[in-house]
Amino acid sequence: MSRIIFDIETIGQDFESLDETQQEYFLRYAETEEEEERVKESLGLYPLTGEIVAIGMLNPDSMKGVVYFQAPDETLTPFEEDGIRFETGTEKEILERFWDVVKSYDQFITFNGRTFDCPFILIRSAIHRLKPTRELMPNRYNGPHIDLLDQLTFYGATRRRFSLDMWCKAFGIKSPKDEGITGLDVKRLFNEGRYIDIARYCVRDLIATRELLFFWERYLKFSPA
Repeated sequence: MSRIIFDIETIGQDFESLDETQQEYFLRYAETEEEEERVKESLGLYPLTGEIVAIGMLNPDSMKGVVYFQAPDETLTPFEEDGIRFETGTEKEILERFWDVVKSYDQFITFNGRTFDCPFILIRSAIHRLKPTRELMPNRYNGPHIDLLDQLTFYGATRRRFSLDMWCKAFGIKSPKDEGITGLDVKRLFNEGRYIDIARYCVRDLIATRELLFFWERYLKFSPA
């Protein structure tokens, strides 16, 4: 069975770019300046106020992959590092490439993809008038999408949904956060023009997800004798 892991990195619009009605909508429950700031920093979590700046894809069995990422106002020749190809494009272009690749795989693996990555990709694609080439939100329990957060929380049976970083540290897997970058840093890095750093961070997420997949398959996934 052919399978692919994917992960996205996103950033939010500047809050000031929203119109008055939108700003009021987001701030209606914020009662302090700290809460207002937290709201403003959360816009990258929603496909209506954020955009995808990187999509990484990795074949867990061959360790070959690609990262499509935005690098505005820069001309970067595609290059390869440790079997991972790096290519730039606009958000629409990287989504087009994603859809072209993912249609060829039987199974796809994510961490929290059902709640975040897949809906985000679908909505942003629709905004760009791009039609999906395959179903990213299939049957939750026996479809081709293996969401490792679903698996590790037993489809919500456990109360706490821990982060990828927490699961990696618990199982002795190198965390993608060990290099000092987290998802909260992506917008700052993007504004600083550190596009390749974002792409490499996305690769670290892919590799950590791969190791978590193998751990789950070996020690947690039930396989009848």
